[in-house]
Amino acid sequence: MRAIKSKGTKIEELLGKAMWAKGYRYRKNNKNVFGKPDFTFKKYKIAIFCDSEFFHGKDWEVQKHRIKTNTEFWHKKIEGNIKRDQLVNETLLKDGWKIVRFWGEEIKKNRDRCVLEIEQLIKGSQP
Repeated sequence: MRAIKSKGTKIEELLGKAMWAKGYRYRKNNKNVFGKPDFTFKKYKIAIFCDSEFFHGKDWEVQKHRIKTNTEFWHKKIEGNIKRDQLVNETLLKDGWKIVRFWGEEIKKNRDRCVLEIEQLIKGSQP
């Protein structure tokens, strides 16, 4: 558990480098934005999250049965993460932010498509 990072993960680095190469300048882990998104474009009110499949519960109803050790701890932790993600989404949406959440595998396999989705949001937000 000690090796698990909350910021500066591989998937964040992959997406960040791809956006930087396209000329997009962002703020990482902005503490002034609720939920501390992995990337923010404050001018356009866009918050981007890079979520790992395990810790953020992708396909949780199917996957939760695969955890065989310390199940009570992991179920409580991951379900708490899912609820927190929902609260962050609701709060940011109320404040007028656009939210993008990418799964880790999505970033690894389709990085260009992820950047394209971000580009479209930025272009749609420009006056």
